[in-house]
Amino acid sequence: MILSGRAWKYGDNVDTDAIIPARYLNVSVAKELAAHCMEDIDADFASSVREGDIIVAGENFGCGSSREHAPISIKGAGVSCVIAASYARIFYRNAINIGLPILESAEAARDIEAGQEIEVRIEDGLIRNLTTGKEYRTAAYPRFMLAVINAGGLVGYTKRRIEERRRTG
Repeated sequence: MILSGRAWKYGDNVDTDAIIPARYLNVSVAKELAAHCMEDIDADFASSVREGDIIVAGENFGCGSSREHAPISIKGAGVSCVIAASYARIFYRNAINIGLPILESAEAARDIEAGQEIEVRIEDGLIRNLTTGKEYRTAAYPRFMLAVINAGGLVGYTKRRIEERRRTG
């Protein structure tokens, strides 16, 4: 899977309330959440993000509460993946569970600037800055996690597995 898009750059400790403010937690539809994604730290994000764009952030992205709404709003906004120096563990788990690819690379997170064009090869953990030509390597996902992401999340993965078992008896 090759993902590409324009970088949106954020700093350290972007918490789940910054990603999707608590006042929208009564909403469960991804596109409705996406309309408010990042609005308290970047008022232009929801109206300007394009399908495939990539969020790049510093340390501890997704810290704060364990709300699943945060990665859902990012994915609903059309963001193809997030690259950060590090993640809060619960955000990491929630992102994978809903099929949002996230990569850890402190070097890429430091070097990539807002607006640069980025390409990511999820299968082998390659991040390429198409604007500067610089490449970064991250650990590739284990096969199981990649299957979950490719299925659009844990629900899609589980449905596929059940269907496969039905067919094979």
